[in-house]
Amino acid sequence: MSNENKQQKPDCPLIGEDGNIFHLVGIAAKTLRRNGMSTEASEMSTRIFNSGSYEEALGIIGEYVNITSTDEPGEDMNMRMG
Repeated sequence: MSNENKQQKPDCPLIGEDGNIFHLVGIAAKTLRRNGMSTEASEMSTRIFNSGSYEEALGIIGEYVNITSTDEPGEDMNMRMG
């Protein structure tokens, strides 16, 4: 992945999701596609499915997206106020 794309990693809420690697890859790939990064989504998926371990696969996801929590602090605050 080029340096320009590394600086433009989209946020992807994976913390708190089912830890199945296929599920996580799907969420990350969808996030990339929604941000106009279809080529990166395909590249990431190929690298992950050729990786040797779960930990390596998670590391690859982190190269393409900013891994965030499904429970963002702003959402909790809005729920309490509303």
